[in-house]
Amino acid sequence: MAEEAKAAPPPSLAQVVLGRLSAEDQKRLNKWRWHDRLVSLWAPVTVLALVFVVYLAIVDSVVCTYLWLQPAMQALGLLCFGWWLVLLVMRTPLAKKWNEVREARYRAEEILAEVEAIAGKARKQLKDKAWDEIVAASEATVRSFGQPLDQVKGASKSLELAYDKHLKSHKRGWADLTGGFARALLIALTFRAVLLDPFKIPSGSMIPTLELGDQIFVNKFIYGVRLPFTDYVPFVIVRAPKAGDVIVFNNPVNPQYDYIKRVVGVAGDTLEFTEDGLVVNGQLMPRTLENAEYRFWEHNEVQVTSFDSLKYWVSTWRENDWSEKPEALYREVFAGVPHLILDETERRKGSLAQMEVKSVKVPAGHVFVMGDNRNNSLDSRFGLNNLNGSRAPEFVPFGSIKGKATVIWFSLSHGGFLSSFFGGTGIRYDRFFTPVTMCGDEAPRK
Repeated sequence: MAEEAKAAPPPSLAQVVLGRLSAEDQKRLNKWRWHDRLVSLWAPVTVLALVFVVYLAIVDSVVCTYLWLQPAMQALGLLCFGWWLVLLVMRTPLAKKWNEVREARYRAEEILAEVEAIAGKARKQLKDKAWDEIVAASEATVRSFGQPLDQVKGASKSLELAYDKHLKSHKRGWADLTGGFARALLIALTFRAVLLDPFKIPSGSMIPTLELGDQIFVNKFIYGVRLPFTDYVPFVIVRAPKAGDVIVFNNPVNPQYDYIKRVVGVAGDTLEFTEDGLVVNGQLMPRTLENAEYRFWEHNEVQVTSFDSLKYWVSTWRENDWSEKPEALYREVFAGVPHLILDETERRKGSLAQMEVKSVKVPAGHVFVMGDNRNNSLDSRFGLNNLNGSRAPEFVPFGSIKGKATVIWFSLSHGGFLSSFFGGTGIRYDRFFTPVTMCGDEAPRK
């Protein structure tokens, strides 16, 4: 005997209410729901974030697209910021009437969502009369959208009364109430643990590629995801680190700090450090002098505790402690991909004199890293700032690598907007959405 088909589940409250609306009513309801989404303070943030993720995927695949996409992203960023400011102003007494109606609809949507959630679970316990009253009150509520304030409030009040009369005894438990928050938290933690993580540039060791105060995103997916609470990466997802990548890693000899440096050697490479530059596997890395009198700005970053951090940051934003320094700017090339470094000849000789070892071979499962500010970087050449004082070369194991630096999404550095008010530190909008990897078609730095 054939198994009987299971009965279709009864329609939800939302489906019943929508079924009572004409096509014109549904169109008007959708219009006001979209209106309220777009006037939420989260709307411009969400739009910018979604477009940024697409932008990130494009420029990470084809770097040179940023040369024309970056201005569009910067324009969108300004547009979204202006949008957000307008919405903020609309929440002041200047737009009291508009805001009151918007808040009434928002409150109505909250009540409606609560009623729909509980009614769906309690449907079998509700008598037909109770169900009809709940449906009628819900229908009146959605029909009130776009109507005057009194009508929206009246419909919401009727829905609240129906809720108190028929659904209050079926209130959701803690699991239901916290479920949405828990899911959102889990998604956010997973996103940071597996995909992208923000990182602030804490020193000048990566100038001119990255400046003090740049905020970047780190791609944690590309090399493989570390197992939680370990330094073990079970397998590579996209590819292994390669020479030229800028990586963020947990310092293996100073574990309380994360560092950011450029990979200059991978497993099996032999590196030599000479007065002419970096030699990899017997080949001098090609470089061209871009600006012999390049000037850059730097200031000392101080590690502070929670007790004195407020005092430190107040003094930092009040006093201008930036200093301009000269250097020689070169464009160096790894495997056809260029990057900029600071490496003035006499300073390079001074750094060589301080090195304990001038030739190394990178072991399996490790990389060798250097800062782009070659003579102002405590990198693999100098023991990664080893706490025991050793300046012997140190390698970075794959398991310590958190990910690949991708794009600057925000920058509070020297100069820029409001810098005259905050000790020389300002918003560097020109650096927003700049990829960390160079295209090669950029104009020479002045």
